[in-house]
Amino acid sequence: MGRSRPKSALPTPVLPIEPLFEGWMPMTQSLMHAQRVQLETLLAWQRSVSALQQDMWDGWVCRWGGGAPIDA
Repeated sequence: MGRSRPKSALPTPVLPIEPLFEGWMPMTQSLMHAQRVQLETLLAWQRSVSALQQDMWDGWVCRWGGGAPIDA
């Protein structure tokens, strides 16, 4: 017959889960803040490109389209 392992007299320690998350929360918040700043920067860049495109389109219409564009 096979030999069985003797059971340990000491119970297996249970690690509390709260201290694990205490270290992650500040890092997670800073990463989310950095991502929010990146998104705001991207949106600002897209707005400036959109304004440039509109200005170029208005100039083209005034020069070659036969008159001033009508903005709605």
